[in-house]
Amino acid sequence: MLVRYILLFLLVAFLARAISRLFAGFMEGMTGTTRRTRVPERGVAMVRDPVCGTFVVPDRAVLLMEGSDRVHFCSDNCRDKYRLRMK
Repeated sequence: MLVRYILLFLLVAFLARAISRLFAGFMEGMTGTTRRTRVPERGVAMVRDPVCGTFVVPDRAVLLMEGSDRVHFCSDNCRDKYRLRMK
């Protein structure tokens, strides 16, 4: 009997989540707004991290000024590895 209640609870929770996401998607489509703010709306020129090769958006990259040049990194860890190589 307990197993039935657990399965029923899981089914209700799954359906509630699905209905909630469906409603949120419908409202997003009607208003034209988006919840995904991490993705740029237009194409953005990306730069390559010289340590690991990951492409990053310059506005969100970790920046190191090397003279008058800017070097972009995906993380503080890659920046620190780059600094150690240059010493």
